[in-house]
Amino acid sequence: MAHEARPEERGGRVARKLAGAALAAALLVTGCSAGDQQPGKPASSAPTSAASSVPSAPSAAAAPPAGDANAPAGAGVAYARWGLKPFAAPPAPPRTKPVKRQPGGPVPVISEIPTDEKVVFITVDDGAEKDPEFLTMMRELKVPVTMFLTDSAIRADYGYFKPLAALGNGVANHTLTHPNLRTLGREAQRQEICGQQTRLAKEYGTTPRLFRPPYGNWNEDTRAAAGTCGVDAIVLWRESMQIKNMQYQRGDRKLHPGDIILAHFRGPSELKGTTMTEMTANMLRHIQEQGFTVARLEDYV
Repeated sequence: MAHEARPEERGGRVARKLAGAALAAALLVTGCSAGDQQPGKPASSAPTSAASSVPSAPSAAAAPPAGDANAPAGAGVAYARWGLKPFAAPPAPPRTKPVKRQPGGPVPVISEIPTDEKVVFITVDDGAEKDPEFLTMMRELKVPVTMFLTDSAIRADYGYFKPLAALGNGVANHTLTHPNLRTLGREAQRQEICGQQTRLAKEYGTTPRLFRPPYGNWNEDTRAAAGTCGVDAIVLWRESMQIKNMQYQRGDRKLHPGDIILAHFRGPSELKGTTMTEMTANMLRHIQEQGFTVARLEDYV
């Protein structure tokens, strides 16, 4: 299906694009690349199945496709507008969170959640792309995501992420300036992490409990620094979403219960003409084709 370009004259869009252009370019060179993976973990770009593009704007005329019988009532119409089938409702959150930092203990470092349920968790990094259609998509689909935000990527428009947070999506820490933390000493790492804790708490009203190091690069100084900043877990990932395909760390190239998936706030200039909503729809389709639904990460950590 042909890609529908977003209008450049959309209110406020031009200003944000100009303000973020240099940052977006920098993130491509020095930030989380579209092919980021956990250091030391081999990845495969082979998809489990082909994922087609979907319209960047929803179509009200689309007929609701068949979805999961356990999907929330009325979900079919909303999902059809994005060319998707409804997900099954996620299971009730566990009574006891399976990942917990013990008092006085080190900050856990996780790539997946220990669970037998067929759920995965979506995380979205950086914040350079601020697509209004993504807000609409998340409002209609009600798929939970956790946003790992970098101050240098979001400071031009903190307000963009407030409606996403109001929907219940998590706000988490991805440092002030997106450095490779392994090149910094403990105090410099602490400033990057604690500084972003303070900024995010000021803008969004809650101090984050989760932290992701840029590039997935961390060391024991990172863990110690994060612990002094009130972080409960360092969150890595098992899969990363590219434009149409998913990149897997495991050799079987499959999702597993509890896997954490990495995506990014990116737009057509970084996604070879694909919009963020198209990339997100491709990711959701991969998840659903493998029989999984999406749960809220903060309910498990």
